[in-house]
Amino acid sequence: MTTDLSRYLSTFLSLYLPGERGISGNTINSYKDTFILLLIYYNNVMKIPAEKLTLNMIKAETITGFLDWLETERNSCTATRNVRLAAIHSFFRYLQYRYPDALDEWQRILSIPVKKADKPVVNYLTVDGIKLLLEGPDQSTKTGRRDLALLSFMYNSGCRVQELIDIIPSMVRLDPPCTAKLIGKGNKARIVPLLDEQVKFLKKYMKENNLLEPYANMYPLFCNNRNEKLSRAGVNYILKKYADIARSKNPVIIPEKLSCHCIRHSMAMHLLQSGVNLVYIRDLLGHSSIQVTEVYARVDSKQKREAIAKAYEDVMPNDEPSWMKNDNLLEWLKNFNR
Repeated sequence: MTTDLSRYLSTFLSLYLPGERGISGNTINSYKDTFILLLIYYNNVMKIPAEKLTLNMIKAETITGFLDWLETERNSCTATRNVRLAAIHSFFRYLQYRYPDALDEWQRILSIPVKKADKPVVNYLTVDGIKLLLEGPDQSTKTGRRDLALLSFMYNSGCRVQELIDIIPSMVRLDPPCTAKLIGKGNKARIVPLLDEQVKFLKKYMKENNLLEPYANMYPLFCNNRNEKLSRAGVNYILKKYADIARSKNPVIIPEKLSCHCIRHSMAMHLLQSGVNLVYIRDLLGHSSIQVTEVYARVDSKQKREAIAKAYEDVMPNDEPSWMKNDNLLEWLKNFNR
């Protein structure tokens, strides 16, 4: 027997979000995961199986209990808790107009506030750290050449993991001016420039794997040994492999935890340190607003203050910073916003 919850929830996920709201598949999957967890909570804690759960059994108090359960039983962080609450809020905003019979209860659920979370620290690598990371892949092997093309593309483009996974050969322009088209959050497309040095690795990799042929235009640009699109876990595995190699050579400049987003942060910080305007960095990263991008400016200012405090008597180093000696990168950064 179909319950009212199953009917409205399936319509919300399969029709309303993609059809009326134009929500991306990744966001829909995140929402779906939230409601799977909610059903598990009702089954395990409330002792109500999914096939018997109806809308009138969902109260603001039980939603609050579910959020607490996520933190205590599943060890979810505050940010994850808030993501789950955002999915629930979206569903009950939908129900306000599709099932107004319990409007008062829906509004009580919508009044559940997000939990204040500590702002995460923006971790990033220095240019020397990026160079050390890119020295890891063995260019004498096919896998090493793929990994070098992947890691250098990740840094050069400042792409998100999903953007890297979804890119196909037809979205890359290898003739000057070299660019790549990325599809970001909300299916918004943006064009990012590619460095000549990066394109050299990418072109070699694409030629070796026949990705320059017209028939391969819709193939994944980066794939695994089975010629399948890489997964998030696969991309993270590749990064961890070379982060471990780089850390063994110089643990000072390679942090213990290095994520794909850290590479994205690194590119943004290097642009900022070169004097590139935040507006251009925002557009390159595909941020929805300049306020999101301003986090890099705040981090950079904080580090400058800390550096001055630690070196009070010698704030002007005699030697030029090591990243300034990277002529190719510095020249590109200087000319990026012209």
